[in-house]
Amino acid sequence: MKNMTNTIIMVACLILAYTVFYLVLGADGNFTDPKTLLVDKHVPQNAMGMIYTGGPLVGLRIACILVAITFSVERFLSIGKASGKGDMHTFSQDVVANLGKGNYAAAVASCDTQRGSLANVLRAAVERFRIVEGDASLNAEQKIQETQRVIDENMNLETPLLEKNLGILSTVASVSTMIGLLGTTVGMIRAFQALGSAGTVSAQQLSIGISEALYNTAGGLIAAILSIIFFNLFTTKVDNFTYRMDEAILDVMETLSIRTGTKA
Repeated sequence: MKNMTNTIIMVACLILAYTVFYLVLGADGNFTDPKTLLVDKHVPQNAMGMIYTGGPLVGLRIACILVAITFSVERFLSIGKASGKGDMHTFSQDVVANLGKGNYAAAVASCDTQRGSLANVLRAAVERFRIVEGDASLNAEQKIQETQRVIDENMNLETPLLEKNLGILSTVASVSTMIGLLGTTVGMIRAFQALGSAGTVSAQQLSIGISEALYNTAGGLIAAILSIIFFNLFTTKVDNFTYRMDEAILDVMETLSIRTGTKA
């Protein structure tokens, strides 16, 4: 389902990109003589018309930019949701304090209020420990191990959600550069064809080839720069988030170890 959603988003970005390319950049008003547009749309009179001369690959560049922006917004919202309500450090300290007092209900209530990824992990840990604490068939070390097992399972569920779609941003950064290079190559081929054609050199066709090369290069670089910046930004945020989760879990486990007597 997730892959299908991502595919739909990328197809929508592609459709929107070519809609902008043909209907906005290729609008009659962007060219000097609209009457000849059905034959030749390569007489631009403004910047949008010039960008249009970059050829159909410009549409792919626009799609890459839209994909980078869309998934960057999605990551920003998802990581914000995973952070939950309020400060994570304050929340974890509140849970630790309640566990130290044996007030498991208050610790669970704090998790229900915070509603972030850390809260999901700690809630599962507290509920499991509350069950095994009174199990006479388990010794103190086994109770801690069972609680740690539950924490590990929930961390394995939460961590992929934080890293989801970062691979798409990384892929866009690489692919957009390559497609930009392809557009540059195609544009230069057109430029040299104009130079090598029989008779006088057509300055118009030469400029079309050069502009196609430059606009595709610029579009590829813009998409790559945006993707790299957002990828590095969210990778750093995820790393910091994971570190804070590990730190909070360590405090909780130390508190539970003290309660079971496995740690003085």
